[in-house]
Amino acid sequence: MLQITALMDNRLTGRKDLLCEHGLSLYVVSEGKTVLFDCGSSEKMLYNAKKLGIDLGKLDAVVLSHAHYDHAGGFRFLAEQYPVGRVYTGTGFFEPKYARSDNCERNLSAGFDEDFLNKQGIAHNTVDGVAEILPGIYAISGFPRREPMETIPDRFLRLTRAGFVPDDFPDELCLALETDEGIVLLVGCAHPGILNMTRHVGSLLGKPIRAVFGGTHLVEADELRVRRTVEELGRMGVTLLGLSHCSGERAESLIRQCNDIAACHLGPGDCVHFD
Repeated sequence: MLQITALMDNRLTGRKDLLCEHGLSLYVVSEGKTVLFDCGSSEKMLYNAKKLGIDLGKLDAVVLSHAHYDHAGGFRFLAEQYPVGRVYTGTGFFEPKYARSDNCERNLSAGFDEDFLNKQGIAHNTVDGVAEILPGIYAISGFPRREPMETIPDRFLRLTRAGFVPDDFPDELCLALETDEGIVLLVGCAHPGILNMTRHVGSLLGKPIRAVFGGTHLVEADELRVRRTVEELGRMGVTLLGLSHCSGERAESLIRQCNDIAACHLGPGDCVHFD
C-alpha cells in the first residue's frame, strides 16, 4: 500500500483547522517506510503533521526537491525538533538562490547550509542521476531539456563564485514510487519542465507513469501550453494529475475540463492511496 498525504500547500481544501502557506510538503508511506518530500516554508508543516497524527520523528528519509525556501525552508525547523537521519538533495543545492525583480535580487534560499547538517548529525546525500533511497523509491535528478515550450523564467538566478548566472536548476529532484500499475511521480516545482521530467523518469525506469503529484509550475503557462501538457502526459500513460502549489488555479481549471486525465488538488490533510 502506498499513501501520500499533503502536509503543506498554498491553500486549504477540506481541513479548515490546518495551516497553509506558499509551499509544498508531501508525506509518503510505502510498505512501512516513510519519506518526507519537501518541508514547506516554515514550522507550519510541523503543526499540520501533529494535527494529523503523523510522527515526523520516525522518518526513514527526507528528500528536498530543490533549494527554494518554499520547499526547503521548513527543513531547519524539522531538524531542530526531530532527529533526521538522512536528507537527499540535488547537485548544487547549497548555492544561494535568487529571483530578480524591481531592480533587485530577492533571496529564495533554503536557510541552512552543510555546517547546519553536520552540527545536527544529519547524513547528507547528493543525488546525481538516480538513487534508490528505499526499496521501490527513487530520487532522480538530471533532466534533459527537450521540450521547447518548457523554459525557465529569466528572473531565477544562482549566485556562484563568478557572480549571478541563470538558474537551470541542477539541484531539482523528483521522487518516483513504484506500484504494480506503474510509477507514481512526486515533483516539487518542476522547474526543468513537467514533460521533460516525466519523460525522463519513464525512460530511465522503463515503466509507465501512472500519476503525477505536486507543483507543475504551470501558473504562468498560457492555455495552449496547458492543454498540450495534458495531452502529452496522457500519451505517456498518466491517468491522474494531482495539482498543488505552483500549478496555478487557472491551469487547474483548464486541466479539469480535459476528459483524458483525472485531476485533484492536494491541500493540507488530503491524501491518496494506491494498492
